[in-house]
Amino acid sequence: MPRFAANLTSMYNEYEFHERFEAAAKDGFKAVEFLFPHGYTANDLRDRLQSNGLTQVAFTAASGDWAKGERGVASLPGHEDEFKRSLDAALEYGTVLGTEKLHVMAGLIGPEQDRTRHRDVYLQNLSYGAQQLAAHGITLLIEPISTHHLPGFFLSRQEEAQAICAEVGAENLRVQFDLYHCQMAEGDLANKLKRDMVRPHAGIGHIQIAGVPDRHEPDLGEVNYEYLFGLVDKLGYTGWIGCEYRPKAGTSDGLGWLKSWL
Repeated sequence: MPRFAANLTSMYNEYEFHERFEAAAKDGFKAVEFLFPHGYTANDLRDRLQSNGLTQVAFTAASGDWAKGERGVASLPGHEDEFKRSLDAALEYGTVLGTEKLHVMAGLIGPEQDRTRHRDVYLQNLSYGAQQLAAHGITLLIEPISTHHLPGFFLSRQEEAQAICAEVGAENLRVQFDLYHCQMAEGDLANKLKRDMVRPHAGIGHIQIAGVPDRHEPDLGEVNYEYLFGLVDKLGYTGWIGCEYRPKAGTSDGLGWLKSWL
């Protein structure tokens, strides 16, 4: 049976961030994820998780200067030290929160920039990151993001993400398969799930969902998520499915799709 985690960055925006944990728990969620833990201490977040009986599935390491439009540094030449610092800071949170998965964003690349150089830096950083996290039992996640959503993002296709994982060859480096981004970028979701779920030295480490194309609830739009949830179950995926969507109206009011799966 698929297990769903509320994404507290995109959901429950009717509440202040620290109140979203309780709201998610009241709606039946047993786990949560979010982008960044900035502005809150690890102990504070741990207390909110524990008091609401929630598991912290994953979060994203610091990804450059977000206000200036940066979206990750893992593939950016000259930012290697920044990547290491962001990983160290995320690891401090991850160990306190009991998080088993940490996502790092690749970053943006311009048409005039050397893609081969970016890829080399990416591989080096991912190898370093996976090695650092392995000692703590944490899986490092990379995510292809549709250029419809984020123009210029370095990693946008599932096949390339799987190839990068295989080339690094770390047992704790996996792909975060966001079905929304994959459908927007390339489609063929079911076949890609079948192909990638159990790849050697690669594979799918985490799944996220949203309706296509408006990124609302998964029962709104062109994707048959009921079929895909059943497929994921048959393929033996036992991880959480992150609900990284923007509710069309009130978060709780839009959870009719979830009731049959709880």
